Amino acid sequence: MGVPEKIQTWQMVEPGKLAKTSIDVPELKEGEVLVEVAGCGVCHTDVGYFYDGVPTVNKPPLTLGHEISGKVVAGVENLLGKEVIVPAVMPCNKCEICKMGRGNRCLAQKMPGNSMGIYGGFSSHIPVPSEDLCIIEDRGDMPLEHLSVVADAITSPYQAAKRADIQEGDLVLITGATGGIGVYMTQIAAAMGAKEVISIARNKEKLERSLEYGATHAISTLDKSSKDIRNDFRAYCKEKGLPNYGWKIFECSGSKAGQEISLEILSFIGKMLVVGYGMHRVEYMFSRLMAFDAEVIGTWGCLPGYYPEVLEMVMQDKIKVSPLVELRPMSQIEQAFKESHSGKLLKRVILVPDF
Repeated sequence: MGVPEKIQTWQMVEPGKLAKTSIDVPELKEGEVLVEVAGCGVCHTDVGYFYDGVPTVNKPPLTLGHEISGKVVAGVENLLGKEVIVPAVMPCNKCEICKMGRGNRCLAQKMPGNSMGIYGGFSSHIPVPSEDLCIIEDRGDMPLEHLSVVADAITSPYQAAKRADIQEGDLVLITGATGGIGVYMTQIAAAMGAKEVISIARNKEKLERSLEYGATHAISTLDKSSKDIRNDFRAYCKEKGLPNYGWKIFECSGSKAGQEISLEILSFIGKMLVVGYGMHRVEYMFSRLMAFDAEVIGTWGCLPGYYPEVLEMVMQDKIKVSPLVELRPMSQIEQAFKESHSGKLLKRVILVPDF
Protein backbone atom coordinates (compact mmCIF):
# COMPACT_ATOMS: atom_id res chain seq x y z
CA MET A 1 0.00 0.00 0.00
CA GLY A 2 1.28 3.46 -0.89
CA VAL A 3 1.34 6.21 -3.47
CA PRO A 4 2.43 5.04 -6.94
CA GLU A 5 4.83 7.08 -9.05
CA LYS A 6 2.21 7.27 -11.81
CA ILE A 7 -1.45 6.36 -12.29
CA GLN A 8 -1.85 3.76 -15.02
CA THR A 9 -4.99 4.28 -17.07
CA TRP A 10 -7.03 3.57 -20.19
CA GLN A 11 -7.71 7.06 -21.48
CA MET A 12 -10.33 8.14 -24.02
CA VAL A 13 -8.19 10.36 -26.23
CA GLU A 14 -11.17 11.13 -28.46
CA PRO A 15 -14.66 9.63 -28.86
CA GLY A 16 -14.27 6.05 -30.07
CA LYS A 17 -10.53 5.80 -29.31
CA LEU A 18 -8.74 4.51 -26.20
CA ALA A 19 -5.05 4.60 -25.30
CA LYS A 20 -3.18 2.94 -22.47
CA THR A 21 -1.09 5.59 -20.77
CA SER A 22 0.18 6.91 -17.45
CA ILE A 23 -0.74 10.20 -15.80
CA ASP A 24 0.57 12.15 -12.84
CA VAL A 25 -0.63 11.47 -9.33
CA PRO A 26 -2.03 14.85 -8.25
CA GLU A 27 -1.14 16.46 -4.95
CA LEU A 28 -4.06 15.56 -2.71
CA LYS A 29 -6.02 18.48 -1.30
CA GLU A 30 -7.42 18.59 2.20
CA GLY A 31 -10.22 16.04 2.50
CA GLU A 32 -9.11 14.03 -0.55
CA VAL A 33 -7.85 10.46 -0.74
CA LEU A 34 -6.22 8.26 -3.34
CA VAL A 35 -8.14 5.05 -3.97
CA GLU A 36 -6.47 1.97 -5.45
CA VAL A 37 -9.11 0.65 -7.86
CA ALA A 38 -10.24 -2.95 -7.26
CA GLY A 39 -12.90 -2.95 -9.97
CA CYS A 40 -14.81 -0.56 -12.21
CA GLY A 41 -18.12 -1.50 -13.81
CA VAL A 42 -18.83 -0.79 -17.48
CA CYS A 43 -21.98 1.34 -17.47
CA HIS A 44 -24.28 2.25 -20.38
CA THR A 45 -23.31 5.88 -19.72
CA ASP A 46 -19.61 5.14 -20.27
CA VAL A 47 -20.43 3.39 -23.54
CA GLY A 48 -22.65 6.32 -24.57
CA TYR A 49 -19.85 8.81 -23.88
CA PHE A 50 -17.43 6.66 -25.87
CA TYR A 51 -19.50 5.85 -28.96
CA ASP A 52 -22.36 8.32 -29.17
CA GLY A 53 -20.69 11.60 -28.27
CA VAL A 54 -22.69 12.25 -25.11
CA PRO A 55 -20.89 15.29 -23.66
CA THR A 56 -18.94 14.94 -20.45
CA VAL A 57 -18.29 18.05 -18.37
CA ASN A 58 -14.59 17.63 -19.08
CA LYS A 59 -13.56 16.95 -22.67
CA PRO A 60 -11.12 14.27 -23.87
CA PRO A 61 -8.50 13.26 -23.15
CA LEU A 62 -9.96 11.81 -19.98
CA THR A 63 -10.51 8.44 -18.35
CA LEU A 64 -14.07 7.12 -18.19
CA GLY A 65 -15.54 4.94 -15.43
CA HIS A 66 -17.69 5.84 -12.42
CA GLU A 67 -18.61 2.49 -10.79
CA ILE A 68 -15.63 2.07 -8.50
CA SER A 69 -14.70 -0.03 -5.50
CA GLY A 70 -11.24 -0.10 -4.00
CA LYS A 71 -8.94 0.65 -1.09
CA VAL A 72 -7.72 4.00 0.28
CA VAL A 73 -3.92 4.17 0.01
CA ALA A 74 -3.21 7.85 0.69
CA GLY A 75 -4.83 10.97 2.08
CA VAL A 76 -7.08 11.25 5.13
CA GLU A 77 -5.25 9.29 7.84
CA ASN A 78 -8.20 7.54 9.50
CA LEU A 79 -9.30 6.16 6.11
CA LEU A 80 -5.98 4.56 5.15
CA GLY A 81 -6.46 0.88 4.35
CA LYS A 82 -10.25 1.14 4.30
CA GLU A 83 -12.19 -0.63 1.56
CA VAL A 84 -14.65 1.76 -0.04
CA ILE A 85 -17.26 2.33 -2.71
CA VAL A 86 -16.82 5.65 -4.51
CA PRO A 87 -20.23 7.29 -5.12
CA ALA A 88 -20.87 8.02 -8.78
CA VAL A 89 -22.24 11.40 -7.75
CA MET A 90 -20.43 13.30 -4.98
CA PRO A 91 -22.24 16.53 -3.99
CA CYS A 92 -20.63 19.65 -2.56
CA ASN A 93 -22.84 19.35 0.57
CA LYS A 94 -22.88 23.14 0.90
CA CYS A 95 -25.18 24.62 -1.78
CA GLU A 96 -28.91 25.31 -1.52
CA ILE A 97 -29.78 22.19 -3.53
CA CYS A 98 -27.77 20.05 -1.10
CA LYS A 99 -29.44 21.77 1.87
CA MET A 100 -32.83 20.88 0.35
CA GLY A 101 -31.88 17.19 0.52
CA ARG A 102 -31.46 16.92 -3.25
CA GLY A 103 -27.67 16.65 -3.31
CA ASN A 104 -27.81 13.87 -5.89
CA ARG A 105 -28.46 16.70 -8.38
CA CYS A 106 -25.98 19.17 -6.87
CA LEU A 107 -24.78 21.48 -9.64
CA ALA A 108 -21.23 21.38 -8.26
CA GLN A 109 -21.17 17.58 -7.97
CA LYS A 110 -18.09 15.52 -8.77
CA MET A 111 -18.50 12.48 -11.01
CA PRO A 112 -15.54 10.23 -11.89
CA GLY A 113 -15.06 9.89 -15.62
CA ASN A 114 -17.11 13.01 -16.26
CA SER A 115 -16.38 16.06 -14.13
CA MET A 116 -13.16 15.26 -12.25
CA GLY A 117 -10.69 16.46 -14.82
CA ILE A 118 -8.82 13.60 -16.47
CA TYR A 119 -9.55 11.09 -13.68
CA GLY A 120 -11.88 8.11 -13.96
CA GLY A 121 -12.30 4.55 -12.78
CA PHE A 122 -10.68 2.65 -15.65
CA SER A 123 -7.34 3.19 -13.93
CA SER A 124 -5.04 1.77 -11.30
CA HIS A 125 -5.85 4.63 -8.89
CA ILE A 126 -8.12 7.64 -8.62
CA PRO A 127 -8.09 10.77 -6.38
CA VAL A 128 -11.54 11.51 -4.89
CA PRO A 129 -13.16 13.59 -2.12
CA SER A 130 -13.40 11.52 1.06
CA GLU A 131 -16.51 13.05 2.64
CA ASP A 132 -19.09 10.77 1.02
CA LEU A 133 -17.14 7.54 0.53
CA CYS A 134 -19.12 4.44 1.49
CA ILE A 135 -16.96 2.46 3.91
CA ILE A 136 -17.20 -1.33 3.60
CA GLU A 137 -16.83 -2.65 7.13
CA ASP A 138 -17.43 -6.38 6.56
CA ARG A 139 -18.06 -7.84 3.11
CA GLY A 140 -17.76 -11.49 4.14
CA ASP A 141 -17.15 -13.64 1.06
CA MET A 142 -18.29 -10.93 -1.37
CA PRO A 143 -15.42 -9.96 -3.71
CA LEU A 144 -14.55 -6.27 -3.38
CA GLU A 145 -14.61 -5.99 -7.20
CA HIS A 146 -18.28 -7.05 -7.30
CA LEU A 147 -19.29 -4.18 -5.03
CA SER A 148 -18.25 -1.62 -7.66
CA VAL A 149 -21.73 -1.88 -9.24
CA VAL A 150 -23.27 -0.54 -6.03
CA ALA A 151 -21.89 2.85 -7.12
CA ASP A 152 -24.45 3.29 -9.90
CA ALA A 153 -26.23 0.18 -11.22
CA ILE A 154 -27.79 -0.46 -7.80
CA THR A 155 -27.91 2.93 -6.08
CA SER A 156 -29.42 4.83 -9.03
CA PRO A 157 -32.53 2.60 -9.11
CA TYR A 158 -32.67 2.80 -5.32
CA GLN A 159 -32.80 6.60 -5.57
CA ALA A 160 -35.59 6.19 -8.14
CA ALA A 161 -37.48 3.89 -5.76
CA LYS A 162 -37.17 6.48 -2.99
CA ARG A 163 -38.39 9.24 -5.34
CA ALA A 164 -41.38 7.08 -6.26
CA ASP A 165 -41.99 6.27 -2.58
CA ILE A 166 -42.44 2.53 -3.20
CA GLN A 167 -44.59 1.07 -0.45
CA GLU A 168 -45.69 -2.41 0.56
CA GLY A 169 -48.32 -3.63 -1.90
CA ASP A 170 -47.46 -1.19 -4.70
CA LEU A 171 -47.90 -2.01 -8.38
CA VAL A 172 -44.64 -1.60 -10.29
CA LEU A 173 -43.75 -1.90 -13.98
CA ILE A 174 -40.23 -1.64 -15.38
CA THR A 175 -39.28 -1.02 -19.01
CA GLY A 176 -35.73 -2.06 -19.83
CA ALA A 177 -36.00 -4.47 -16.90
CA THR A 178 -33.21 -6.70 -18.18
CA GLY A 179 -30.57 -3.99 -18.63
CA GLY A 180 -27.72 -2.98 -16.33
CA ILE A 181 -29.96 -0.83 -14.15
CA GLY A 182 -33.24 -2.64 -14.78
CA VAL A 183 -32.08 -5.94 -13.24
CA TYR A 184 -31.50 -4.12 -9.95
CA MET A 185 -34.61 -1.95 -10.22
CA THR A 186 -36.59 -5.19 -10.36
CA GLN A 187 -34.90 -6.59 -7.27
CA ILE A 188 -35.22 -3.35 -5.33
CA ALA A 189 -38.95 -3.00 -6.08
CA ALA A 190 -39.54 -6.57 -4.89
CA ALA A 191 -37.36 -6.09 -1.80
CA MET A 192 -39.31 -2.95 -0.88
CA GLY A 193 -42.56 -4.90 -0.90
CA ALA A 194 -44.16 -4.27 -4.28
CA LYS A 195 -47.12 -6.60 -4.85
CA GLU A 196 -46.56 -6.82 -8.60
CA VAL A 197 -43.35 -6.20 -10.54
CA ILE A 198 -43.85 -6.47 -14.31
CA SER A 199 -40.67 -6.65 -16.37
CA ILE A 200 -40.75 -5.42 -19.96
CA ALA A 201 -37.86 -5.89 -22.38
CA ARG A 202 -36.88 -7.33 -25.75
CA ASN A 203 -34.56 -10.22 -24.88
CA LYS A 204 -36.64 -13.28 -23.97
CA GLU A 205 -33.78 -15.11 -22.25
CA LYS A 206 -33.14 -12.14 -19.98
CA LEU A 207 -36.88 -11.72 -19.39
CA GLU A 208 -37.07 -15.31 -18.16
CA ARG A 209 -34.20 -14.56 -15.81
CA SER A 210 -36.03 -11.52 -14.42
CA LEU A 211 -38.67 -13.88 -12.99
CA GLU A 212 -35.93 -15.32 -10.78
CA TYR A 213 -34.99 -11.86 -9.48
CA GLY A 214 -38.24 -10.32 -8.29
CA ALA A 215 -40.45 -9.96 -11.37
CA THR A 216 -43.96 -11.45 -11.09
CA HIS A 217 -44.72 -11.25 -14.82
CA ALA A 218 -42.71 -10.60 -18.00
CA ILE A 219 -43.80 -9.01 -21.29
CA SER A 220 -41.61 -9.24 -24.39
CA THR A 221 -41.48 -6.24 -26.73
CA LEU A 222 -40.23 -8.32 -29.67
CA ASP A 223 -42.10 -7.38 -32.87
CA LYS A 224 -44.73 -5.41 -30.93
CA SER A 225 -45.85 -1.79 -30.97
CA SER A 226 -46.23 0.25 -27.77
CA LYS A 227 -50.01 -0.17 -28.08
CA ASP A 228 -49.62 -3.96 -28.41
CA ILE A 229 -47.62 -3.97 -25.18
CA ARG A 230 -50.18 -1.74 -23.47
CA ASN A 231 -52.86 -4.25 -24.47
CA ASP A 232 -50.77 -7.14 -23.10
CA PHE A 233 -50.42 -5.20 -19.84
CA ARG A 234 -54.15 -4.53 -19.61
CA ALA A 235 -54.94 -8.19 -20.36
CA TYR A 236 -52.69 -9.26 -17.49
CA CYS A 237 -54.37 -6.76 -15.16
CA LYS A 238 -57.80 -8.10 -16.13
CA GLU A 239 -56.68 -11.71 -15.66
CA LYS A 240 -55.28 -10.97 -12.21
CA GLY A 241 -58.06 -8.62 -11.09
CA LEU A 242 -55.66 -5.69 -10.88
CA PRO A 243 -56.38 -2.05 -11.75
CA ASN A 244 -54.60 -0.64 -14.80
CA TYR A 245 -54.24 2.69 -12.99
CA GLY A 246 -52.00 3.75 -10.10
CA TRP A 247 -48.90 1.90 -11.33
CA LYS A 248 -45.40 3.14 -10.62
CA ILE A 249 -43.51 2.84 -13.90
CA PHE A 250 -39.72 2.90 -14.06
CA GLU A 251 -38.24 3.56 -17.50
CA CYS A 252 -34.76 2.03 -17.29
CA SER A 253 -33.94 1.40 -20.96
CA GLY A 254 -32.98 4.93 -21.96
CA SER A 255 -34.43 4.08 -25.38
CA LYS A 256 -37.12 5.80 -27.41
CA ALA A 257 -39.15 2.59 -27.50
CA GLY A 258 -38.95 2.18 -23.73
CA GLN A 259 -40.04 5.76 -23.14
CA GLU A 260 -42.95 5.41 -25.57
CA ILE A 261 -44.10 2.18 -23.92
CA SER A 262 -43.96 3.75 -20.46
CA LEU A 263 -45.96 6.78 -21.57
CA GLU A 264 -48.49 4.54 -23.33
CA ILE A 265 -49.09 2.56 -20.13
CA LEU A 266 -49.09 5.59 -17.78
CA SER A 267 -52.66 6.14 -16.64
CA PHE A 268 -54.77 7.64 -13.86
CA ILE A 269 -52.88 8.61 -10.66
CA GLY A 270 -49.78 6.83 -11.94
CA LYS A 271 -46.12 7.80 -11.73
CA MET A 272 -43.44 7.39 -14.37
CA LEU A 273 -39.81 7.63 -13.25
CA VAL A 274 -37.22 8.32 -15.96
CA VAL A 275 -34.16 6.36 -14.82
CA GLY A 276 -32.37 5.42 -18.07
CA TYR A 277 -30.60 8.07 -20.15
CA GLY A 278 -31.06 8.44 -23.90
CA MET A 279 -30.62 11.08 -26.60
CA HIS A 280 -34.02 10.51 -28.23
CA ARG A 281 -36.97 12.90 -28.51
CA VAL A 282 -40.41 11.51 -27.74
CA GLU A 283 -43.72 13.11 -28.68
CA TYR A 284 -46.43 13.13 -25.99
CA MET A 285 -49.62 15.06 -25.37
CA PHE A 286 -49.01 16.61 -21.97
CA SER A 287 -52.67 17.32 -21.41
CA ARG A 288 -52.97 13.58 -20.72
CA LEU A 289 -50.97 14.16 -17.52
CA MET A 290 -53.54 16.73 -16.45
CA ALA A 291 -56.44 14.41 -17.28
CA PHE A 292 -54.78 11.44 -15.56
CA ASP A 293 -53.58 13.46 -12.55
CA ALA A 294 -50.35 11.56 -13.24
CA GLU A 295 -46.67 12.40 -12.77
CA VAL A 296 -43.51 12.08 -14.84
CA ILE A 297 -40.43 12.39 -12.63
CA GLY A 298 -36.75 12.55 -13.53
CA THR A 299 -34.22 10.93 -11.22
CA TRP A 300 -30.44 11.29 -11.29
CA GLY A 301 -27.74 9.33 -9.50
CA CYS A 302 -28.13 8.68 -5.80
CA LEU A 303 -27.56 10.54 -2.56
CA PRO A 304 -24.38 9.17 -0.97
CA GLY A 305 -26.35 8.99 2.29
CA TYR A 306 -28.35 6.09 0.84
CA TYR A 307 -25.26 3.99 0.02
CA PRO A 308 -24.89 2.31 3.44
CA GLU A 309 -28.49 1.05 3.42
CA VAL A 310 -28.11 -0.22 -0.16
CA LEU A 311 -24.86 -1.96 0.79
CA GLU A 312 -26.64 -3.58 3.73
CA MET A 313 -29.36 -4.90 1.39
CA VAL A 314 -26.64 -6.40 -0.81
CA MET A 315 -24.86 -8.01 2.13
CA GLN A 316 -28.18 -9.44 3.39
CA ASP A 317 -28.72 -10.95 -0.09
CA LYS A 318 -31.91 -8.93 -0.61
CA ILE A 319 -30.19 -7.63 -3.74
CA LYS A 320 -28.13 -10.24 -5.59
CA VAL A 321 -24.96 -9.10 -7.34
CA SER A 322 -22.55 -11.95 -8.01
CA PRO A 323 -24.78 -13.94 -10.44
CA LEU A 324 -25.27 -10.79 -12.54
CA VAL A 325 -21.66 -9.59 -12.97
CA GLU A 326 -18.58 -10.83 -14.82
CA LEU A 327 -14.97 -9.93 -14.04
CA ARG A 328 -12.56 -9.21 -16.87
CA PRO A 329 -9.04 -7.76 -16.96
CA MET A 330 -9.02 -4.05 -17.72
CA SER A 331 -6.82 -4.69 -20.75
CA GLN A 332 -10.00 -6.05 -22.42
CA ILE A 333 -11.74 -2.67 -22.11
CA GLU A 334 -12.28 -2.16 -25.85
CA GLN A 335 -13.93 -5.55 -26.28
CA ALA A 336 -16.07 -4.95 -23.19
CA PHE A 337 -17.23 -1.61 -24.61
CA LYS A 338 -18.10 -3.23 -27.95
CA GLU A 339 -20.10 -6.02 -26.35
CA SER A 340 -21.88 -3.65 -23.98
CA HIS A 341 -22.75 -1.37 -26.90
CA SER A 342 -24.28 -4.31 -28.75
CA GLY A 343 -26.72 -4.91 -25.89
CA LYS A 344 -26.09 -8.66 -26.01
CA LEU A 345 -24.25 -9.10 -22.71
CA LEU A 346 -26.10 -11.21 -20.15
CA LYS A 347 -24.00 -9.86 -17.27
CA ARG A 348 -22.52 -6.49 -16.35
CA VAL A 349 -18.78 -6.43 -16.97
CA ILE A 350 -16.50 -5.27 -14.16
CA LEU A 351 -12.97 -4.44 -15.29
CA VAL A 352 -10.10 -5.29 -12.92
CA PRO A 353 -6.80 -3.39 -13.29
CA ASP A 354 -4.04 -5.51 -14.83
CA PHE A 355 -1.48 -2.88 -15.77
